[in-house]
Amino acid sequence: MLLLAGCTTVGPDYKGAPAVAADALQQPRFKRDDASTGATAPTSDDASAPVAAQWWRALGDATLDGLVDQALSQSPTLQAAEARLRSARAAFNEQEANGRPKGSASALGVGVWQGPGTDHENSLHLYSVGFDATWEVDLFGGTRRAVEAASAQAQAVQADLADAQVSLTAEVASTYVGLRAQQRRQALLRDTAAFDAQALTLVRQRRDQGVASADDVEQRAQQAEATQSSLADVAAEIAASLDRLALLTGQAPGALDEPLAASQSGPLALPHAPDSVAIGDPAALLQRRPDIRAAERRLAGRNAQIGQEKAKYFPKLSLLGNIGVAGTDPGKLLRTDHLALAAVPYLSWNFLDFGRTAAAVREAEAGRDEAVANYKAAVLAALQDANTSLARFGRQRQSVQHLLAQQGSTSRTLDLTRQRRQAGAASQIDLLDAQRRDTEARLKALDGETALLKDFVALQKSLGLGWDLPT
Repeated sequence: MLLLAGCTTVGPDYKGAPAVAADALQQPRFKRDDASTGATAPTSDDASAPVAAQWWRALGDATLDGLVDQALSQSPTLQAAEARLRSARAAFNEQEANGRPKGSASALGVGVWQGPGTDHENSLHLYSVGFDATWEVDLFGGTRRAVEAASAQAQAVQADLADAQVSLTAEVASTYVGLRAQQRRQALLRDTAAFDAQALTLVRQRRDQGVASADDVEQRAQQAEATQSSLADVAAEIAASLDRLALLTGQAPGALDEPLAASQSGPLALPHAPDSVAIGDPAALLQRRPDIRAAERRLAGRNAQIGQEKAKYFPKLSLLGNIGVAGTDPGKLLRTDHLALAAVPYLSWNFLDFGRTAAAVREAEAGRDEAVANYKAAVLAALQDANTSLARFGRQRQSVQHLLAQQGSTSRTLDLTRQRRQAGAASQIDLLDAQRRDTEARLKALDGETALLKDFVALQKSLGLGWDLPT
């Protein structure tokens, strides 16, 4: 049996994750990657090389860089994930230790006294010191499979931490982009509110002069109230975004109100999406996406648990040892003639368990099959996520171009209206209406640029970027 120890390991050996969507993963480009995305083609030297893990720095916004760095170091979500990783690593170390001998020490001192009224009035003292050791010989690899499962679980939790980093960096960037867009929207709406107030005053004067109707006044008043309602909504969204960023960076609500306040001299500029985006190839997605790595490691752990349960079919061999000395006088404990040694092999076999082990094996096999399905789902979901993000990013680029062209047209119309106003061929209300239409076009372009930036963030998240290997 000792010769078998370390040589026999029951249960299926892990052969790696199953192939999923092999044809798609072998393609040099993603299905939805076309010229509209601005993605750079993979190079022949390193087709899997993505952009830098700190993709948010490509947006060129130092404030965003600082927020992401603070979130990665202060976020309670990441701190919880790091604690789970430490726990999983400790569980792995515990399983490793289970395969080694266990030892304990004991000391005993006993005094017995027979008092008056007994046949013999005397006292007896006994002293004993001993060391015990036990070792369960891993004959059929049950302990080794347990260590293998614990190691895979620790690696899966490590991948979970990386996945949490990916989600956190993407959420910080998306929330920050939304905040800056809302602050710009607030400034543009304030301009619109000023145009509405001037137009309402002029229409009321014209009504008093009999050249405008009461309906004209009511329409202008409704327009002004709608703008004020939008301003109130935007103010609430700004407060919510500031509080969300505070939470993501591990701070109390209101902590970022002053540092991220809009400039008094004008609206802050949005970050600028890069003109080209390096995305690598589909096969690289398997290495970059932490959720895929976590699913694969959990599959490996489930596979090892089958062998862990199958080992219970077979006998267990334990080696018991004891070294001890005993005597009636403490001084005699140091004498070699009081030394006692014992070494005992102990064999046990739970052969009559009424199907408990078989049921546990079937449960472990079902868990392995579930992990296989979860892995396949993770790979397919990652491919779908990446392709959808690419399609949206590319189409939004085109949409922004059209919105910017529309804004340019309204801006030129505004210039022409100013010239006509100076020449006396247009009224002040005509000029105010042209200014309002120009502002509306700017708001639409702002919405388009914001959506493009958020699609860029979603694309980076779908590629599995934004994490570092934890120590």
